[in-house]
Amino acid sequence: MAGLIGATATLSLVAIAALVWVWSVYWGPGPRAEGGETTTVILRSGAGVSEIGETLHEAGVIRSPEMFRAAASLTGADRRLRAGEYEIESRLSLSGVIDKLVSGQVVRHFVTLPEGRSSIQAWDILNASEILTGEIPVPPEGSLLPETYEVTRGETRAEVVRRMQQAHDELLAELWAGRSPNLPVNTPEEAVILASIVEKETGLAEERPQVAAVFISRLRRGMRLESDPTIVYGVNGGRPLGRGIRRSELDRVTPYNTYRIDGLPPTPIANPGREALAAVLNPPETEYLFFVADGTGGHAFARTYEEHLANVARWRAIEARRAAEPAEMVSPEEAPDAVAGQDAPGAAIRLPETAS
Repeated sequence: MAGLIGATATLSLVAIAALVWVWSVYWGPGPRAEGGETTTVILRSGAGVSEIGETLHEAGVIRSPEMFRAAASLTGADRRLRAGEYEIESRLSLSGVIDKLVSGQVVRHFVTLPEGRSSIQAWDILNASEILTGEIPVPPEGSLLPETYEVTRGETRAEVVRRMQQAHDELLAELWAGRSPNLPVNTPEEAVILASIVEKETGLAEERPQVAAVFISRLRRGMRLESDPTIVYGVNGGRPLGRGIRRSELDRVTPYNTYRIDGLPPTPIANPGREALAAVLNPPETEYLFFVADGTGGHAFARTYEEHLANVARWRAIEARRAAEPAEMVSPEEAPDAVAGQDAPGAAIRLPETAS
């Protein structure tokens, strides 16, 4: 009897010791990060539990790949581990590591294409990302939808472009199906061209419908669009001009100079966003035919040529006042407007007939 009690006590101590060891391995603190507070680990898609365990062990975030496999199998986590990029906190327990992989708490990366950027600028944005891989050509102008896209480390730039183009195509199809009747744009492609001009003409979201309505009205009347951004695109192909438009550029006949051509240019001049596309395809009714900068970042709209001339005169007075002020006196809010037509001797003076 005494021997049996002794054996039982020994087994109990062994069981307790085993439980303590299991607790220390599964719930106890894990390895310390080699540098900083976290360790980055990338688990490839399709990796099995053995490969994941080895990857975690090589990264130094778990002590034993065998214990990882055993714990994942016993808890049923081995069928629910998710691939991706993870930031594993220093000293995180094995239990915590498994929970993180099961819940998919991956590092999230984003790439943003702002509204109105040209495709060459989108190309610059994608190439500047250190998360993405691979080379791409410059996408066709106007084929991308400006949005913020979530990307994963190692994803190809070509795949991101494909997603941007798919989002553009889906939105355009939706908006085209619900367009207003009797628009002076005959195809979805023409709608994108006009929307890109609207996008470049104003940075104020609330102005897009009114600007679109002016251009729609001008097209219906056979008037030229006379849009400065189209001239800039014809000169620099989507890169910022960095100065005012020169008189020679204003007078030059190019496929993009809407002061000199009738109708729309041959391609978009940027990648328009949802609001600009919606404004073109469902414009409000308007009597306005002209607009010019008002000095506040927005525009003054006019129904008649006489009203427009008065607005132009006010804008010219603002330009003259700004030109006379020391550079340090011009506020950041005023600076973009101050550049137009005031950059250097010989800079273009916008024609009174312009829509912009």
